[in-house]
Amino acid sequence: MNKIITEIVPVSINEKEILKNLLEKYNFEFSKWDKRDVNDLGLYGYAYLDHYWTEKERHAFFIEFDKKIAGFAMINAYNPTDEPIDHGIAEFCIMPKYRRMGIGKSALFQILDMFHGKWHLKMHPHNTEAKKFWCNAISEYTKGNYRLYEAVSGTQFDDGAPEDQIFFEN
Repeated sequence: MNKIITEIVPVSINEKEILKNLLEKYNFEFSKWDKRDVNDLGLYGYAYLDHYWTEKERHAFFIEFDKKIAGFAMINAYNPTDEPIDHGIAEFCIMPKYRRMGIGKSALFQILDMFHGKWHLKMHPHNTEAKKFWCNAISEYTKGNYRLYEAVSGTQFDDGAPEDQIFFEN
């Protein structure tokens, strides 16, 4: 099988509007799980978007395949738990056209190789496809050395569902 070649490209401040548009589509898709509503302008918005160009621990990337944007990833150091972390996967999206091709895993592995330390990510418990992806990809990357916590008390999405969380170190 051929190795999937993806490119991880930092999102420049001049490309913020592109990322903002992609986030709207991502949040539209995610709303089937978290039941979030749009605001008065018909948008979901992303409260911390500007922070990705003003805070050193935040990083936004386009995931490109065949010179086209296939998705995006947003990394931060926000820690919703008492467990110390260095990095968190805030958002990660592969557009539907590019799913099940290995692009997401290829991109994830490249991003993880860029940032070493203790990692955290959260998943909505009803998003079973994403949970399967994350568990399989993280298990492969860490050779099974990760921790999955399901229905973590004290954490919840907009619909009240408790978060499933993964912790690992690289």
